[in-house]
Amino acid sequence: MAVSGLSSNTGKTTLVCELLKRLPGWEAIKLTRGHYRSCGKDPLGCCVSDLLRDEPLIRSGREENYEAGKDTGRFWDAGAANVHWVIVGEDQVEDGIKQALSRVAAYGVVVEGNSFLDYITADFSIICARAGENRMKASARRTLERADALYLSTIDDGDSATARSRFAQWRESLAIDLDFDGRPVFTQEDIPRMIDRIRTKTP
Repeated sequence: MAVSGLSSNTGKTTLVCELLKRLPGWEAIKLTRGHYRSCGKDPLGCCVSDLLRDEPLIRSGREENYEAGKDTGRFWDAGAANVHWVIVGEDQVEDGIKQALSRVAAYGVVVEGNSFLDYITADFSIICARAGENRMKASARRTLERADALYLSTIDDGDSATARSRFAQWRESLAIDLDFDGRPVFTQEDIPRMIDRIRTKTP
């Protein structure tokens, strides 16, 4: 299954951890796209620029990718059976995600990222959004089209009704219409129902 984001900092990693706690035996994949110096960014400011290779780099197993507080470390702490960290350049996403999926031995896997959905179809795909304002990524509408459900995260642990109200207010302020086409909307209170939905959708 896939966990993607409508924008940056939407709580994707936190949701993945909540799912892994409730899906014992599942594995996790973290997809990180890096940039070479030619992207115009400071190579020292890009956390994976020094890890980019001519081929995708995939670090599997606790010894390869556990670091307390980092996303992959949080996946381990949440109970993942194995964690695969995929580090790729812009043109390596398809190869990288397919290599990582070939390493998965568990019944199920949660994949965090957006761009890989251009190359594979997830059994169940959740797109995360902040309950308040979101700075939408350019690819967000395309990602939304592939989503089976929307998850609203909150910074202040507001209740479900408040989260839905804040998101509705932000959505109404947009110049474009975000059409969810009847997709279910979940909040933290609804995670047990989300888990039930995931279990009916995954083989």
